[in-house]
Amino acid sequence: MSVASTCEICDRAVEHTCTRCGDLVCDRHYDDRSGFCTRCAGETRPSGTTDESGPSGDSGWSDGVDTYRS
Repeated sequence: MSVASTCEICDRAVEHTCTRCGDLVCDRHYDDRSGFCTRCAGETRPSGTTDESGPSGDSGWSDGVDTYRS
């Protein structure tokens, strides 16, 4: 993406647009998994998780489908 602007977080060259808030952000401040800037990704991430792990501590995020076992 070629945009004549700077990242709204750090003033680096813009490479992405957050699909949640619309902020223009650099690669460093964009979360590929969610399509959100790092601010929005932090607000929407389940509590108790980090950038590197999902709720179960693995490296992938839940697909949003609940699995029930009997």
